[in-house]
Amino acid sequence: MAAKKQAADRYGSVWEVAITALLLGLTSFGGPVAHLGYFYEEYVKRKKWIDEKTYVDLVALCQFLPGPASSQVGIGIGFMRAGVWGALAAWLGFTLPSAVALSLVAVWLQHHSWGDAGWMHGLLLAAVAVVAQAVWEMARKFASSRLEATVAITAAAAVLLAPGAWSQVAVIAAAGGIGAVGVRKNVAPSSSAAGIPPSIRRSTGLTLLSLFAVLLVALPLIRTWIHSPLLALFDSFYRAGALVFGGGHVVLPLLEAEVVPQGWVTANQFLAGYSAAQAVPGPLFTFAAYIGMAALGWKGALVATTAIFLPSFLLVLGAFPFWHWLRRHPRFQAALAGINAAVVGMLLAALYDPIWTKAVNEPADFAFVLVAFLLLAVWKWPAWLVVLVSFVGGWLRTLLD
Repeated sequence: MAAKKQAADRYGSVWEVAITALLLGLTSFGGPVAHLGYFYEEYVKRKKWIDEKTYVDLVALCQFLPGPASSQVGIGIGFMRAGVWGALAAWLGFTLPSAVALSLVAVWLQHHSWGDAGWMHGLLLAAVAVVAQAVWEMARKFASSRLEATVAITAAAAVLLAPGAWSQVAVIAAAGGIGAVGVRKNVAPSSSAAGIPPSIRRSTGLTLLSLFAVLLVALPLIRTWIHSPLLALFDSFYRAGALVFGGGHVVLPLLEAEVVPQGWVTANQFLAGYSAAQAVPGPLFTFAAYIGMAALGWKGALVATTAIFLPSFLLVLGAFPFWHWLRRHPRFQAALAGINAAVVGMLLAALYDPIWTKAVNEPADFAFVLVAFLLLAVWKWPAWLVVLVSFVGGWLRTLLD
C-alpha cells in the first residue's frame, strides 16, 4: 500500500513538473539569462522545490557543461523533484512551445516565396544585430584578458580560414589546452560545499558520460556506413548539442557548418529561421526543430530536436556525482576559460560569415543594423521585439521601394 502511495506521489510530481515547465516554456522570453531568472522565481521562491544554495550550484554546474544552460538547469530540477521522468517532463514542457512554433514557421515559409522578400531581409539584418550583441557581451565576460582575447581572435581566424565542423572541434580542444596551461594561475577554485545532492551513483554517472562520448565518436562513423537522411540529421545535431559552450547563440556556427553544406536549408533560410527563433519563448536550441522541419518534415523536426538536447541529459545527470570533485580543480576551470574565449572567436567569425556577408549589402542595411543594435544593447529591448520591428521594417522598406 505504501509503495502504491509512493508511486502515486511520484507520478503526481511528474505531472506537476510538466505543467510548471510548460507554463515557463510559454512565457520565458529573453534568452538563457532571463530563463534562469524565471526558474529562480518559480522553482526556488514560489514552489520551493529546491533551496537557493542548491539552485546556485546547479546553475554553476550547467555553466561548466556544453549545451543550453537554462534547459540543463530545468532538467536537473526536474530530476531532483521527480526522478528521470521528472527530468524528461521538465525538458518537454519547457521545450515544446517553441519547438512547435518554429516548426510551424518552417512550414509557413515553405509555402511563401523567398526571392528578395523585404521581410526576410529584415530578419537577416535582425540576426546581425542579435549576434553582434551576443559577441559584445560574451567578449566582455570571457575575453577580457590578453590571453583570452588572443585565443578568441586566433579562433576566429582559424575557423574563417578552415571552415567546417571538425575544424571548430579542433579549435575548442586546442583552446581548452591553452587555457589549462596559461590561465591556470589566474583562476581560483571554489571552496564552498556543493549543494547538489549526490542522487546518482558514480557508476551510473560514468555510464552516462561514457554513452555521451561513445555517441559523439560512433555516430559519424555509423553515418558513413548507413546512408540515412534521418541518421545524418541526428549525428549533426547531436554533435552541435555536445560541443556548444557559451549558450544558444554559439550553436549558430556549428549548425551552419553542418546543415547548409548538406543542402538541408539555404543560408538565407537558415538565418531567417535563426531570427525567428529570437521571437519565441523557451530555449534557442529549438531552432533545431525549424531546420529539421524544413529539411525532412515532422520526422526531421522530432529527430533534430531530440538529438540536440540528448547530450544535455547525459551530461547533466552524468556529472551530478562528480560535481564536488570538478569544482575543486582550478585547472579544469582554466580549461573552460580557454574554451569560452574560443567560443567568442567562433561566434565573431559567424557574425562575419555567413551573417554579415548574407545580410549587409549597402549602407542602408548597415544603418538598419546599427539601429537594431542600439535598441538591443543600449535601450535593452528584448530580442523578440527587435526581430518583430525588423520584420515589419523590412516589409515596409519593400513597399517604399
